[in-house]
Amino acid sequence: MKLAMIYSFLKQDLAIIEEAVNETIQSDNIVLREASSQLLNAGGKRIRPVFVLLAGKFGDYQIDRMKAVAVSLELIHTASLVHDDVIDEAEVRRGEPTIKSKWDNRIAMYTGDYIFARSLENLSALNDPKAHQILAKTMVELCLGEIEQIKDKYDVHQNLRQYLRRIKRKTAILIASSCRLGAIAAGVKEEEEMALYRYGYYVGMSYQIIDDVLDFTESEEQLGKPAGSDLLQGNITLPVLITLYKDSEFKDDLTELFMKENLEPYHMAGVIETIKSNGSIEKALQMSDRYLDKAYKALETLPQNRAKQTLKGIAKYIGKRRA
Repeated sequence: MKLAMIYSFLKQDLAIIEEAVNETIQSDNIVLREASSQLLNAGGKRIRPVFVLLAGKFGDYQIDRMKAVAVSLELIHTASLVHDDVIDEAEVRRGEPTIKSKWDNRIAMYTGDYIFARSLENLSALNDPKAHQILAKTMVELCLGEIEQIKDKYDVHQNLRQYLRRIKRKTAILIASSCRLGAIAAGVKEEEEMALYRYGYYVGMSYQIIDDVLDFTESEEQLGKPAGSDLLQGNITLPVLITLYKDSEFKDDLTELFMKENLEPYHMAGVIETIKSNGSIEKALQMSDRYLDKAYKALETLPQNRAKQTLKGIAKYIGKRRA
């Protein structure tokens, strides 16, 4: 089953949000308009708006209020991708040239900043100081996550705590905040709001861990980039970290590899094979499963409705994303 089938009953509201997202990033400046539209038109699962809408189903669901939150969360995610591509020197995103490759780094950074600003402006439609505070703190965490990723690149001595904190800030916090802000927009009870937040956090952690695993286990055709691309860029993900802990020789080999001036995908072949053959992939997936178990537990206190079953279905789908 495709992910979109799990939440297909939201199709009409998601179409409203999609239109609003495109309207929000319009600008009189032709470069900003084209650059912003390019990434949005390249597609994406729009999973953060989905979490906003599902959380809202536990309270007073009004599409205008839900739309204000959903659009802002999607724009924050989009802006972070623009900045990511500059940091990672990425030429392609979702099969299309990145903004930085089509224009340049300066245009890309200002486009990302513009989309961030439009996100904040858009949420002003929601007259709720608590929502604004949460969104602001989420953006701070995202930025810290980006800085940490840059700082930790090529560092073979980093630990598990650093990795988990980094993926919390880069991925999980935005999903968790999508759930929480959707709940706030619908006036959900505070205990249920926090249960939804915890669910989003645990699902986000699992999602990123599996993404990091797939970077080694899926083919270049499936990934749209060479296997091991994260490691090629110096990003130490969970499967690599587990291997570093158990194999001192691997640490020496990886350190030597990182010292190469022109590191190419084919240089990673031996490293990838070691990671895939020593049980590190399986251990990483076990940690992902533990986060999913916590996500299911967070849902237990919520009332039974279609949204709750859908949230369970999404967690189940995420758990099966493995090659």
